[in-house]
Amino acid sequence: MAKLTHMDDAGRPKMVNVGAKADTHRRAVARSTVRMKPETFTLIMQGKAAKGDVLSVAKLAGIMSAKQTPHLIPLCHPILISAVNIDFAPDEKTSTIEITAAVESTGKTGVEMEALTAAAIAALTIYDMCKAVDRGMRIESIRLVAKSGGKSGTITLE
Repeated sequence: MAKLTHMDDAGRPKMVNVGAKADTHRRAVARSTVRMKPETFTLIMQGKAAKGDVLSVAKLAGIMSAKQTPHLIPLCHPILISAVNIDFAPDEKTSTIEITAAVESTGKTGVEMEALTAAAIAALTIYDMCKAVDRGMRIESIRLVAKSGGKSGTITLE
C-alpha cells in the first residue's frame, strides 16, 4: 500500500519537504456543481438576486480562496500562484451551474488543493447568496479533473 506523504513513521502529521524538487510549471483544474430550483437559476441568470451579481461575487470568492488555501488546509504549502481562472457553465435544463477553477504556478509543488478550494468556495458563495430563496440547493461533485507538472506529468481525470 502507498505511504501517506503527510504522515511520519509514527503516524503523526508532517509537512512534506519539497526543497529538493525542481521548479516546474504546474496547472490544476477542478470542478463543482450547484443544483437549484429553476426559479433560483433564473434569478441568478437575470442578475436579480437580492444580494447582487451572484456569479461575479462567486468568481471573486474563488480567486481569493485559491490564494488563501494554505491558511485553510493544514500542511498545505504556501505557493506563488501565477493565475486563477473561474468559469461558469449554466445549464437551464437542469437548473445547475458547473464551476471550473483553473490554477497555475511555477514551483516545487502542485496546485490541486488551490483549484479544489476555488471550485468549492465559488459554489459555497452561490449557495450563500441564494439560500434565502432556495434552501434546497445542493453543492455536488467537487473534484479534480486534470493536473500537470512535476514528476507525475499530466493526469486527466475527465
